[in-house]
Amino acid sequence: MAKADYYELLGVAKTATEEELKKAYRKKAVQYHPDKNPGNKEAEEMFKKISEAYEALKDPDKRAAYDRYGHAAFQGPGAGARSAAGGFHDPYDIFREVFGQGGGGGGIFDEMFGGGSRDGGRDGSDLRYDLEITLEEAARGIEKEISFRKLMACEHCHASGAEPGSKRITCPTCRGAGQVRRSGGIIVFTQTCPTCGGSGVKIEKPCSVCHGEGRTAKNTKLNVKIPPGVDSGSRLRSAGNGEAAAAGGNPGDLYIVISVKEHELFERQGDDLFCEIPIKFTLATLGGTIEVPTLTGKATLKIPHATQSGTTFRLRERGMPTLRGGRHGDQLIRVHVEVPSSLTAEQRRILEEFAKVSGDAQEPTSRSFFEKAKKFF
Repeated sequence: MAKADYYELLGVAKTATEEELKKAYRKKAVQYHPDKNPGNKEAEEMFKKISEAYEALKDPDKRAAYDRYGHAAFQGPGAGARSAAGGFHDPYDIFREVFGQGGGGGGIFDEMFGGGSRDGGRDGSDLRYDLEITLEEAARGIEKEISFRKLMACEHCHASGAEPGSKRITCPTCRGAGQVRRSGGIIVFTQTCPTCGGSGVKIEKPCSVCHGEGRTAKNTKLNVKIPPGVDSGSRLRSAGNGEAAAAGGNPGDLYIVISVKEHELFERQGDDLFCEIPIKFTLATLGGTIEVPTLTGKATLKIPHATQSGTTFRLRERGMPTLRGGRHGDQLIRVHVEVPSSLTAEQRRILEEFAKVSGDAQEPTSRSFFEKAKKFF
C-alpha cells in the first residue's frame, strides 16, 4: 500500500512555514497520542505516521529531498545511513521536543500527560500579581508591600501530607519509582504514576488539615522593590514566592506585572515625557522665559520671540530614567498660544493701533491667502 503524503497527514499545504508545520503537528499529536486513546491501535498507528511526517518535514534538507523525490528519498541505498545520521526517531521523543518538557517539569507535555520536578514531586504553580503605580513612583522607584493568597506548606504536617505519627509507605503501584511503564506496540510509554502522583510514596493516614495535599491556602504579604524606569507591561520575577509544591517539588515563582497610571499632565513616550502648556500671545510674540513643571520640580524654559503655536521645545535629561540606569530621557514641551477671549476697551484700542502699524488693517492675512488660493479652485 502506498504511503500517505506527509503534507496530507499533517493537514498543511506544501508551502507551509516551519511554524505552521509545528502547529499542525501539535494539534494532530494531541488528537492521536496513545495516552489519549488507550487501546486504540488505529490512533497509535496514526500517531506514528504523523510523527514520521513531522520528523521529515521539520528538517530543511530532508524536506527538500522529500519535495523532490517523495518517499523514495528515504528508501533504497543510503537510507540506513540517513537514518543513522539523524533520520526518524521515536515519535514519543519528537512529541516531547515539540511540546516541551522543562528540567523541573511544568511544560505543556507534563501538564497533559504527567511529569514533575527533579525531586519526584510536581512543582508549585507560578503566580501573577498586577500592581498599579503612579508615574512619579515609576520615575523614582519604590518599595511596595503587596498581599495575596496562595498555597503554602501545611504547618500541621510540615508539608509531608501525612498526619503526624502516621507513616509514608512505598507506593504499591509504581513501587517507589513515581512512574509506570505501558506498552504501546513497539513503543514503551512512561507516565506519572496515577496512585502517588509521581512521589513514589503513599500516605498511610492523610493530614487532617490539608487532606494529604501538603499545602493550604493562606494570605501572605511581600515587600517588592520597583526599580526606577519601569513601564506598563514590565514584569518583575520574585523567585520561589509562587505557590508551594506538593510532594517535595520546587516552589513556583511570583511575577509582578506593572501598570502605570495615566498622568494628568505628562504623557510617556518610551523614556521621554511629553506635555503641552499654554502661553500668552504677547510672550509668544515678544519672547521671554517661563517656569514649566517637570517630575522633579520646576524648570525654566526660554521662549524665543515670534514663537508659533505648536512649537516643541526639549528639556534634556528631564524625562524618565532608563531601566538599565545611567541616563534619562528628555521632556518635550509643546506650546499652545492662547488668544484672549475678551478684551477691555484699552486693550482693543492698543491692538487696533498695532494692526494699523503692522499693515494688517489694509491687507488682512486671510484676504491675501484666499487671493493666492483662487487658482486651485
